[in-house]
Amino acid sequence: MSNTISISPSVSFVKADSQTGQVRGACPHDCPDTCSLLTTVENGVAIKVQGNPEHPHTDGVLCNKVSRYTERTYHPERILQPLKRVGPKGSGQFEPVSWDAALDDIAARLTSIAARDPQAIAPYSYAGTMGLVQGESMAARFFNRLGASLLDRTICATAGGEGLTQTLGGKVGMRVEFFAESKLIIIWGSNSIGSNLHFWRYAQQAKRQGAKLVCIDPRKTETAEKCHEHIALLPGTDAALALALMHELIAHDWLDHDYLARHTVGWEALKERALQWPLERAAEVCAVPAEQIRALARDYGQCYLDQQPAAIRMNYGMQRVRGGGNAARAIACLPALIGAWRHRAGGVLLSSSGLFPVDKAALQRPDLLAGRQPRTINMSTIGNALLEKSSVQFGPKIEALVVYNSNPVAVAPESGKVVQGFARDDLFTVVLEHFQTDTADYADYILPATTQLEHWDVHSAYGHTDALLNRPAIAPLGQARPNTQIFRELAARMGFRDACFAESDEALCRAAYGDKVDFNALLERGFARLQLPDAPFANGHFPTPSGQCEFFSARLADQGLDGLPDHLPNYETLGSSTQFPLAMISPPARNFLNSSFVNVKSLRDIEAEPVLEIHESDAAARGISSGSVVKVFNQRGEYRCKAQVSKRARPGVVNGLGIWWRKLGLDGTNVNQLTSQHLTDLGRGPVFYDCLVEVQVDRPGEPVA
Repeated sequence: MSNTISISPSVSFVKADSQTGQVRGACPHDCPDTCSLLTTVENGVAIKVQGNPEHPHTDGVLCNKVSRYTERTYHPERILQPLKRVGPKGSGQFEPVSWDAALDDIAARLTSIAARDPQAIAPYSYAGTMGLVQGESMAARFFNRLGASLLDRTICATAGGEGLTQTLGGKVGMRVEFFAESKLIIIWGSNSIGSNLHFWRYAQQAKRQGAKLVCIDPRKTETAEKCHEHIALLPGTDAALALALMHELIAHDWLDHDYLARHTVGWEALKERALQWPLERAAEVCAVPAEQIRALARDYGQCYLDQQPAAIRMNYGMQRVRGGGNAARAIACLPALIGAWRHRAGGVLLSSSGLFPVDKAALQRPDLLAGRQPRTINMSTIGNALLEKSSVQFGPKIEALVVYNSNPVAVAPESGKVVQGFARDDLFTVVLEHFQTDTADYADYILPATTQLEHWDVHSAYGHTDALLNRPAIAPLGQARPNTQIFRELAARMGFRDACFAESDEALCRAAYGDKVDFNALLERGFARLQLPDAPFANGHFPTPSGQCEFFSARLADQGLDGLPDHLPNYETLGSSTQFPLAMISPPARNFLNSSFVNVKSLRDIEAEPVLEIHESDAAARGISSGSVVKVFNQRGEYRCKAQVSKRARPGVVNGLGIWWRKLGLDGTNVNQLTSQHLTDLGRGPVFYDCLVEVQVDRPGEPVA
């Protein structure tokens, strides 16, 4: 029986699965854990959200953020009716309007622009929900049918994803649960305790059984503190470290020659390149002791000699620099050198998302483009794009932007330009949101969207291999509507009569996997495990064109790029500027998830205020003490926050914890005021951690040095 009540041909509302009881769901947030949820409902009110103890990966445990999800759903500042701007852009001044008035006006404005050129309309969305239905299903159909500009969704993971694809054949790797059996675990560019909690449980299990844990990260994170060894390399030097590890493996013949011969392409060429990276060279580039690199190579090689599994858990921090794609490639090559893939507890994992048989065409309906080929806007350079005038090269100026599942004014790089673009009086902006975010302040209309407790959705994951279903636990609050319903109603008002716009959310959930995942199992348990081999690449069979691990990528060479992984120095290399002598990375504050949860008071109270971690030597040279308000600045802008003299920062590198909403910061900006719109070597991604700055004590009225 359907859980959608049809009110009219253009309006439908979600019916909650239960007035009282527990409802199975899935965490929607941008996190590799993709937890299975249980929501307790009493008299139609969600009173508790907890981890599903029946789901092996979740095991009844949630992070501090999502365990407070009811605070988000029932937040007193939740937007529960459509709002129309009545003040200047950015002022946050709105008045309530009816859904009909809002949708009629939005449809009329978009129709008028589309009559000139639909490419002047652009979507902007990312992972405010990772759901396949409330993300890019009905929304993608709407924009495809319209012929709007396409969006290159690059802001998080494309450099690493492309690096994996060019080496292993896709976003594939070992299964996360088998890390519990590994004897050496290298956690590379990840603060797992804060951002991959359920992986950390497996790592701790391995540690109790004698495994050695090594963390590679410029910052001394909570995870680094719990590992046996911490290699605090400079940002953007990960490929140099990986090549030096290869050098040592070659020099000592800690190599699985049989695996290399049978299951790899380009070994001799990679060997020649790796031999250019002796320990001393890498130690100088990475600014770490050569002995640390030697010891890690010895541990890794010993796993081969002892036929013990060695596993690498990469995360996306290390690929947010100029050479991020090459770094991911170099690291992904390492397991094949020692035959680590022979073990189910050996190999590498960055993302498992490529293993999910999602039928994107069924959800997104690219056929609705009907042969049109709209231009593509890169979301990581939205600041530049919004300021572009019409031209033959760029196409039409962007006249309308529809934002959903994202907060670009806070999260996009070089936010000074992003704000300038959103502030354009001739830009028509619609924002689907739960709260009046920094981006919503610049909207012409804010449309109230449902939270995960109020709608249907289905999920894949990038940190495990279970598909999950999310059922609505409660009815939508106020006048909130699912993203899908909003786009259905806009489609109807714009005259799109295609039958696909009438499909219900439950039907979309069923279409996401088709017959590749048992939907009845999803309904019954809330999750379904993909049927995959334990050791997928023990005998090769990589999903590359050659079927082998491609050290040398002919596909890259055909594009005129280097077919082998290499170290590419940052755009803004430490030591290259006397004006801006510090490197800055901007990892997430532990109690925020990108810009989500920043307005949840209990979590914001834990973080207290925007912080810049700085090493004591760098602080002393600048007269900075903990608690000082400091000005962090470069050629792109300036940002004020509180200094924290901390051992978490290494010399020469400051850590600007993010991502605070700009309006909740000390001066109406956040750390992205300083980041650039340069792009990565592969994947066209952002370079948030490739950023030079200077820091000084803030003295009001005093100019920047």
